[in-house]
Amino acid sequence: MTALFVCLGVVIAAVLFAVSRRWIGFTAQRPADFAGKGPAFDLRHHLSGPIQCEGVIYGPLGRVASRFVADMQGTWDGNIGTLSEDFRYDSGLSQARCWTLQLGNDGGIRAQASDIVGDGTGVVTGPSVMLKYRIRLDPSAGGHVLDVTDWMYLMENGTIMNRSQFFKWGIKVAELVATMRPKQMGLSA
Repeated sequence: MTALFVCLGVVIAAVLFAVSRRWIGFTAQRPADFAGKGPAFDLRHHLSGPIQCEGVIYGPLGRVASRFVADMQGTWDGNIGTLSEDFRYDSGLSQARCWTLQLGNDGGIRAQASDIVGDGTGVVTGPSVMLKYRIRLDPSAGGHVLDVTDWMYLMENGTIMNRSQFFKWGIKVAELVATMRPKQMGLSA
């Protein structure tokens, strides 16, 4: 009988934990939290041209799992944009992704890429962009499909801070933190 109560307690605790993340922490943020704040994030401007990105990916226990740099290139034709990303990881692996972004007149975003399951959806509000999507990992990483909550924050100096959390069955399995900024042309490292 005691084992039944312990098991029931564990199940209740797991359900409460999964439900509580909707109201606390990173996933509790809402686009309305940033309404009326500045600077205004204009994807057609701030995700245009060559962009340099550096980031870190954390595993489920908060330890660094990978570091990366990426060269990005954004181009726009009206409200339709393409963001090409070429990642280089500290493991020596590389990865390419090409996003197609469609902006609605209401600030809504529809996003597609070859490793995205269905369409990603989001919204631009004030200095923030929130995007939710499902990503299929490379077979070498298990091929799992993860739910992603992705936030980008425009800073006063034009740098974009990016934080993404990745979930499987409602449990956070990874987190990404990165910076993106216009690439300085003609400068050598």
